Amino acid sequence: MPHAIWRGSISFGLVTIPVTIMPALDTGAALSFHMLDGEDLSPIKQKRVNATTGQEVPYDRIVKGYETDPGAWVVLTEDDFRAANVKATQTIDIVSAVCADEIDETYYDKPYFLEPAASGRKAYALLRETLRDTSRVAIAKVVIRTREHLAALVPQGDMLLLEILRFPHELRDAAGVDVPSSDLKAEGITPAESEMAAQLIRTIEAPFSPELYTDTYRDDLLALIQRKAEGGDVSVAGAAVPAEGGEVVDIVAMLKASLEAARKQA
Repeated sequence: MPHAIWRGSISFGLVTIPVTIMPALDTGAALSFHMLDGEDLSPIKQKRVNATTGQEVPYDRIVKGYETDPGAWVVLTEDDFRAANVKATQTIDIVSAVCADEIDETYYDKPYFLEPAASGRKAYALLRETLRDTSRVAIAKVVIRTREHLAALVPQGDMLLLEILRFPHELRDAAGVDVPSSDLKAEGITPAESEMAAQLIRTIEAPFSPELYTDTYRDDLLALIQRKAEGGDVSVAGAAVPAEGGEVVDIVAMLKASLEAARKQA
């Protein structure tokens, strides 16, 4: 069961819903590697060192500071962070309700579970079903640890998910990215190529079932680690990476081959 990282309330008009925030991502599923000394495979330790004296600093002596001028610091304690805005650190403050499809995918960052307290179950269910019935998600602000986040409350089954969103200033301007235009004729794409591409898409249409997909690279890497641990020899053949430019790709031929392969598989 995920551990709680935040306790407070959803503020929805005059309604408050006591909730707990728990991570939805399983960070323990990621493969973890350690830095070792190649000489004797001893682990490499990272130390917190005083930049002036070069001496190691014990963890309990480390404080957080904000630099106002070069070398001038304002030191903040955990009490200072809480005192800056008590309400902000205790509430998920709903500010608007929007259509879910109005939020560009690039704004979504990280999901969290929201679990209601016993006293908030009725209001939690009411908010969840109202958002679902109106096809809306609630946009809110929440402070987690020492940072304010923009978030979306999204109904998913019986759960209200708290989706952390990126602020606009966190996203780069895509104006400098060179991509083909939406004018397919200007890009040299024929109607026949468009129709064949559409046929290929139709052959692979399916409902989204996340349980069907696995991290094959992670699985293969774990298998390789297992073989190494058992002392077996490992040979990995790498595929050559084609150079950019040069050969002109025959899109029609590739689409035809793809369609034939997809039909055979179907």
